Parts: sequence; structure tokens; C-alpha cells
Amino acid sequence: MLLFPQHSGTAASLRHPRAADGAGPLRRTKRHPDVGLNPSMDTAAAPGLRSAVVARVNGELRDLERPLESDAELELLDFTAPEGRAAFWQSSSFVLGAAVQQFYGATICSTVTTEDGFFCDAHMGDRTVQRSELPVLEESCMAFARSQHCFERLEATREELLELFKHNSFQLQRIEEEVTTPTATVYRCGPLLQLCRGPLLPHTGLIGALRVLTGSAAFWQGPSGRLSLQRIAAIAFPSTQELQAWQQAQDAAALRDHRRIGKEQELFFFHALSPGSCFFLPRGAHIYNTLVDFIRSEYQVRGFNEVVTPNIFSPRLWELSGHWQHYSAHMFSFTAGTETLSLKPMNCPAHCLMFAHRPRSWRELPLRLADFGVLHRNEPPGSLTGLTRVRRFQQDDAHIFCALEQLEAEIGSCLDFVRSVYATLGFSFQMALATRPDGFLGDAATWDRAEQQLEKSLQDFGEPWELSQGDGAFYGPKIDIRIQDALGRHHQCGTIQLDFQMPERFRLEYASAAGGTARPVLIHRAVLGSVERMVAVLAESCGGKWPLWLSPLQAMVIPQAPDAEGYAREVHAMLRRDGVMADLDADAGATLGRKIRRAQLTHYNFQLVVGRREQENGTVSIRTRDNRQLGEHSVHRVLQRLRELRDARVPNAEELF
Repeated sequence: MLLFPQHSGTAASLRHPRAADGAGPLRRTKRHPDVGLNPSMDTAAAPGLRSAVVARVNGELRDLERPLESDAELELLDFTAPEGRAAFWQSSSFVLGAAVQQFYGATICSTVTTEDGFFCDAHMGDRTVQRSELPVLEESCMAFARSQHCFERLEATREELLELFKHNSFQLQRIEEEVTTPTATVYRCGPLLQLCRGPLLPHTGLIGALRVLTGSAAFWQGPSGRLSLQRIAAIAFPSTQELQAWQQAQDAAALRDHRRIGKEQELFFFHALSPGSCFFLPRGAHIYNTLVDFIRSEYQVRGFNEVVTPNIFSPRLWELSGHWQHYSAHMFSFTAGTETLSLKPMNCPAHCLMFAHRPRSWRELPLRLADFGVLHRNEPPGSLTGLTRVRRFQQDDAHIFCALEQLEAEIGSCLDFVRSVYATLGFSFQMALATRPDGFLGDAATWDRAEQQLEKSLQDFGEPWELSQGDGAFYGPKIDIRIQDALGRHHQCGTIQLDFQMPERFRLEYASAAGGTARPVLIHRAVLGSVERMVAVLAESCGGKWPLWLSPLQAMVIPQAPDAEGYAREVHAMLRRDGVMADLDADAGATLGRKIRRAQLTHYNFQLVVGRREQENGTVSIRTRDNRQLGEHSVHRVLQRLRELRDARVPNAEELF
């Protein structure tokens, strides 16, 4: 059913849901078969109705075709809304799955939406997806979409689910692992039947354009071992025009791809002998370490204490924390003699051991532990993508152990930390409160209390935020923080997570001021998130034109002629001694103009040109990477000014020099 504002004088026997904007009562009608509305309807009374893909009814996302059962507040969402886009792509993943099933005779394991589209994991035996097949598969998808297959929502008991999926062992495994309630929702679209919460589109005809992007390997961890799958990724839009606009944005983004910048500026590389693990070269290590030092400097003034924890732990630690049940498939485990050991994928259990290793007092709280320890996560080979998806990484990870009455102040301080760091990095940000998912640890009352506390902190913070139902971690609700880069793209980096479960599981206690013992509350907090990922986001956002304080290309010293090379080397040495990332272009075979242009194309913040006059005066002539000539300055003045601009972490040092 589709909903739209009702004119006065219509039948009063219908239910009267209210529009979220107060536009008036609403009634139900069916969508016209050609995807538009019945021409006799007055769509001026329902702006946005033609583009609606899902509805929010009393705060709950619903299929447009689900009937209203009582008075309700209604909001129609189109593709531009995050929830609408997610529903659109989830629906499109069914189209992809149906086409893959028909095209390859494959068994569909799962269809998943991401921030950038969706993918389908399929079991094809020994067959692999060839790049030459993607255009034909894409046309099969669009032919299926044009057939306007309806999405049929079904609620089934566990026994009915087992019968429905008895020929698909992958879906049976999902039922065992994911279905924790008496009933679950499945959707049927043409020949494809899948476990899915929804909401989905009314029918596939609303998918105006679909592009199949890649085929790659993936793996499924089944009861009998790991099975090889094929993962096909795609993206879809309501119209061809939107697909074309997306493609243009992709072409622009490709010029800023961090992998391209990393290669051109010699920042980092990857090697098949250590898949998913980055080799940072000296310039890349400078960026990496400067980011870490930035966070460390904030720790000094914000009361955090840095610690170092082991990399290898017994699985007993992860069983105690609850991670083994939920996360063991993503951990690297190995045997050493008779022991099974695991590389840590996160720091929080180790920090709980630190808290528990001796008696604690209320006077020590809040106890803020920060850790840049190396983490490893067993990401599937097909999902590894430059620095944005790796197996080995570090986070600006911190855990705050505090009393319940300190919680509000600590969360507020974390939010202020986020705002301060992102302002320095030049990012705007969006926040979402992610609430309890299926399969959560603990009791609902504790979760309700935690979610209410985070909601109050967000209200007090004063920045806009949205609700993300069911997206919390299994151990607690969280505030997800998405930054927006220079290309308008959003990236999940920072997070603030509230955890009442882990202190309970580790039986953490402290001596309270009132006498006796009390249990602390745990806050998980990251601002940069993965440092590797942040390097990638920054590289693409600035297009390789790094701000001076982060730049590995702060200055290029250029002698005008061979007789000035000696002085150029002196200036270069002085810059390096003062901590400036400076290089020297002593290529005698290149003209001065060519050397300046080469430095500007490489994005050196400043070029320091020296000749006979500069040598006599103890000066340098300065140009910026945008070819602004700043005149002649003493070396002492240049060193002082570069130091000031670098330490101030300004984004536009070239303009302020």
C-alpha cells in the first residue's frame, strides 16, 4: 500500500494516520503498475510521493505496501535518505542474486548492502566470475528488474524456515546463527527467497539503472570447513541519469585514489607475500606517525594514559569477553605446541585485564587507557581494498572505566574530543545513535538505560544526529561518527560505545566512596579509528596536497645553477635538522623552470630556490605549490615561520606564510 495526504471530505471510515510534517490525515492506495501514480490522483497534495521507496511509521521503517493498522505518524523516504538508499540497494541485491542464480546456476549464500552499493556471495563450485561476463550479467539484472517482480514479505516460524531453505545449506546455517526469535522475516522476489528484515521496494521496476562492478573470491566458514565463493559487487539507482552522475564522481575520485597517490608520492605499497598488510615507506610513515603524535598530544591534555598490551592471547580471553562467539571467524588463530592462540583483533579485553590486575579505588576513576597496539582481523581476500580494508592495522583506541555518575561528563568529553580533532583535519561530521542488534549480550533493561544515556549526551552536545536502529555492537549501543571529505563522501571512522556487559563478564570492581564495591561502566572510544584508513581518507580528501603539518613534502630546495648546489645542500641540511620534511633537487640536467614545475606537480608545499644572490645574503626565494611567489626571506625566518605554521596545524600554511 502507498500512503499520501488525503483531501478533506473523503470517507471517514478509513484510518487517519498523520503525516510527520503535519500536512494532514493520510489514506492508503495502490501504486499504479507503471510505477507512477494513477493519473486521476492529485499528486500536488503529496510532494515526494512518486520518489518514495520506503516509509517510516511511528519511527519504524516499513514497506510501502504494508497496511496501516492504527493511527500513525508517517514519513516517506526516497533514495536520497540513507534509510531509503539502504532499502533500495537491499532490493537491488535481490535482483543481482536472482540473475546470478539464473546466469551461473549458482547457490546464493547471502546478499549484503554496503556504504557503496551491494554484493552477492554465491557458491559456483569450481567456476569463477570472468570480467568479460559482467556486461551480460548486468543486462540480465536489468531484464529481471524491468519485469517488475514484486517483493513478497513473509513471516515464518523457525520450523517453516528450515523447510523453506532445506535445499540451501548456507541459508540453513544463517538460520542457526542469526534467528534468535520465534519468527523471522523472509522476502521472495521471483525465484529468489532470502532471509531479510526489509523493508524493500514494492517491485523491481523502480530500479532504473544497475551497474555490475566486480567479481572476486570470498569464503564461507561452514561447519565442515571453509568454502570458496564468488562475490559479485554492484550498484543501482532509480534512474540512468543518477548512474551517470555516480560514474562521473567515480572518475573524479579515481584521480584522488589513495592507492594512486601512495604510489606517485612513494608513501606505501602492498605485497602478495603479506596480503592485507601495508608497507609504509619513509614519507608514508611520516604521515602515519604525525597523526599518532597529534592524538598523543591531545591525550596529554585530556587525561589519557597510554599503555602497551600483548598481541597474542589464549581463546579463553575472547570466550570470557564474548568475542569468541561473535567474532572468532574474523580472528587469526594458530597452534603453538598444545596451545591454541589468537592475534588480538581489538584491545578492550586486554584493558579489562589491566583494570583487574590489582584492587582499584573510586579515586582512580575515571581511568582512561589509550592503546596504539597492532590489531589483526581476518578479512576475506576479496574485500581487501588498499588502506581502507586491511588485515593489520592500528587504532587510536581508548577505553574509559568510570562510575555511573561520571558517565555523562565522560561521553561529553569524548564528543568534544571528536569535534576538536575533526576540525583540525578539516572534516565536517554526522552522528548516529546505533541501538541494540539481534543477538545482543545482556538484558534489555540494561540496554535501555545505556541507550537513554547516549541519547541524552547527544542532545546536550547540540549537534544534529540520527537514530540507527539495530546497528549497535553486540555488547552495547554506540555513537557512530561519519566524516565528510572534500568530495562529499562519508566515511565511518570515529565511535563512542557504551558497555555495561564487559565489566560484568570480567567482574570488574572498585572500592566505592560509600564503602563496599561497585562495578565500573566501560566506554570504548576511537576518534581517527584505523590510522591506516584515516591516511587513505585524508589522501583522497586533499588529493595528495597535504596540509603542511602532515605533509611528507614540506619543502623542495632547488639550486638555480650548479654553482649554487653547495649552498642548497647547506639549506637542505638546516631544514632537516629543524624537523622539516625537505628534499633537494640537484639535477644538473634540468632547467630551473622544469625543477620548479616538477616540485609543484609533486605537491611540495614550498619550493626554496637559491642562487648566487641568495647565497650572498643567506636567504632563499620562496614559491608555493600553487606558484605564488612569496619573495626572498632569510633562512632563519623561513625556519621559524615553517615551525610556527607546522605546530599550529593550520590547513592553509601557503596562504599564511
